Amino acid sequence: MALAGLSTLGVKLGYAVGATQPESFTELTRINAIGGISLSTEAIDASALVDEVTRRVAGRADTDETLPITINATNDTIAEWEAVITAFNGLTSGQEVWFEVYHPRLTKGFFFKAEPPKKLPMPEMGQNQLLTMEINVVVTEYVGMAAAVAPTA
Repeated sequence: MALAGLSTLGVKLGYAVGATQPESFTELTRINAIGGISLSTEAIDASALVDEVTRRVAGRADTDETLPITINATNDTIAEWEAVITAFNGLTSGQEVWFEVYHPRLTKGFFFKAEPPKKLPMPEMGQNQLLTMEINVVVTEYVGMAAAVAPTA
């Protein structure tokens, strides 16, 4: 019998630097929300002069341009994201910043490559609210699902 569904409790976000898919990821802590990556397949017009109705073939899939990640803004989480930016700025030829969204009850994780922002944004602030920061990364490639790797501190 299939599970009714899964909670997002215990989900972790990790990052690593590599030219190929890394075998370990550093956990980014106190994540409140991770946006999804949707794929929409482009439709290519394959019509010819004889076609009275447009004919199409599937083209490449397109991802969202950016992915929002909301974090609890603390000295520790800010330092973690500054380390991501520093790692990105120190990339050598062929290296990229990889991210994994890890769910403890799934055997596969969600992997993507992305570029962090140049600077961390200033969060919105209001009365009696949790101080959070929305960090938008630019998705350079959605790799997809592969064997899960639990991120570590």
